[in-house]
Amino acid sequence: MNQPAQKLKIDQNKLHQRIRRLTGQAIMDFGMIEEGDKIMVCLSGGKDSYVMLDMLLALQKKAPVAFELVAVNLDQKQPGFPEHVLPDYLGELGVPFDIIEQDTYSIVKRVIPEGKTTCGLCSRLRRGVLYTYAEANGFTKIALGHHRDDLIETLFLNMFFAGTLKSMPPKLLSDNGKHVVIRPLAYCRERDLIDFADQQQYPIIPCTLCGSQQNLQRQEIKAMLQQWQQQYPGRVESIFRSMSHVVGSHLADHELFDFVGLHRETEHTPLTEQTADWHH
Repeated sequence: MNQPAQKLKIDQNKLHQRIRRLTGQAIMDFGMIEEGDKIMVCLSGGKDSYVMLDMLLALQKKAPVAFELVAVNLDQKQPGFPEHVLPDYLGELGVPFDIIEQDTYSIVKRVIPEGKTTCGLCSRLRRGVLYTYAEANGFTKIALGHHRDDLIETLFLNMFFAGTLKSMPPKLLSDNGKHVVIRPLAYCRERDLIDFADQQQYPIIPCTLCGSQQNLQRQEIKAMLQQWQQQYPGRVESIFRSMSHVVGSHLADHELFDFVGLHRETEHTPLTEQTADWHH
């Protein structure tokens, strides 16, 4: 092996090791996987879900607990969807899998006006189908391929356009309390996932719904963060760290912190009586 080829091989191995290490770290930090888990690995055909499956398969071999992996794809009946790609790929890997067929594409196209963002409705419909399937088939965890950049972008999307301070948590209990969603790639940079996917030459399946819409709010946020990172290296990393160091008493959420009950350690009149007239 010549020197350039050897260096390329070393770089590829380092990239694989970094992604696998960060995936394992996120799983450990958030208690994502437990003994006996049956995990539904949601495989969309995009780069992120392919990498997630690869990392979980690699970690499964050396993990301190035993768990089961099943790859699941939702065929939304998008025109031109290559139905053979994922079964062929997963069959070669020897990974147990199932394909759910449900025409959510037609619903989205019928409900959402042309040119408007389809992501919200599409994701809600997809989530409902996957949750129903998970409950019917005894899955204890649902694994999604969102990465670090997704989490940061969602933080700003919610701040700028929804007036809320929230993102995608690495581990989430569904509203009905029946499903635990995990995001094993929560610590991984999108740039690394792109490079790794290129190396592995995954059979990527493009999305003809939200994946085809270029003027999305998320694209604006992504461009903003990329500009920040170029001008101020390390800023994006700092933003991500801040999501793990939330100080409720230094924000303004009355449900998160009891501001009304806050007082000096001395005799005082209850604040509720002091401020009663402020409402008039």
